[in-house]
Amino acid sequence: MNILEAAQERILLLDGAMGTELMRAGLGPGQSPDSWNLENPEAIRAIQSRYYGSGSDVVVTNTFGATPLKLSAYGLQESSRAINLAGVRIVRDIRPTGRYVGGDIGPTGKFLKPQGEFEESQFEDAFARQAEALAEGGIDVFVIETMYDLREALCAVRACRKISSLPVFATLTFNRTRRGFFTLMGDSPARCLSALEEAGASAVGANCTLDSSDMADLVEVMRTATRLPLIAQPNAGQPQVGPGGEVVYSQGLEDYVRSFPRILDNGARIIGGCCGTTPETIRRLAGLLEDRRKTARP
Repeated sequence: MNILEAAQERILLLDGAMGTELMRAGLGPGQSPDSWNLENPEAIRAIQSRYYGSGSDVVVTNTFGATPLKLSAYGLQESSRAINLAGVRIVRDIRPTGRYVGGDIGPTGKFLKPQGEFEESQFEDAFARQAEALAEGGIDVFVIETMYDLREALCAVRACRKISSLPVFATLTFNRTRRGFFTLMGDSPARCLSALEEAGASAVGANCTLDSSDMADLVEVMRTATRLPLIAQPNAGQPQVGPGGEVVYSQGLEDYVRSFPRILDNGARIIGGCCGTTPETIRRLAGLLEDRRKTARP
């Protein structure tokens, strides 16, 4: 069963945060998280194994920043293909039967003209180079995430569509304002989801920035804007500096999980966690989904 068929049959559970898990594993300031696919694959494997073990239907590759443009900040642009291929291989090696591998694609960290110096064709080329390696490695679905610029997200979707016929999941990150929800660049959910659907995305939604309560409200807004399966991956609140200098998140586990029934009731078909979430978060969400399935059985 392909992943889109599975999403029609049941709620799909993605994984949770990678960055905070890598920091717990020893990733230091100024290091490229993606380079660990080559330098420390056992650490990556351990984190992703915990997500599968907690109940994730889909675990994404450790390639969030593995476009040549993003890797150029570390002088690793020529290693993009090797990093992406290694990222896929790690997840495929541990994937349980019946689960899926997502090829993770994040923003370049650059800006398109007129805010920045790049043309859309340059972004498309960078995303296409990453997508080609991910598809070659054997992913089941492209997962474009944490996009703050609709134009950049569309570049990524078009690039994936040029490279492969694999499904494309695409999520942007929205802020809550007094006027409603908007991306950093000022685009509304309706505009974003309509454009992503037209560009060929297979499932659309939001991740990052918002806590689970705000995400539930956003899902209700998004449901009226598209016919595609909706994705929701909220943060565990906002990042804060703990007493020991560590990064902690403002939303506790119980509070975080409490809003997920509303996220589901409002129309999300694909859920998971973003910054501040852990394998334990995913285990709790898996339990919630199982309870709902039991309740729904005749």
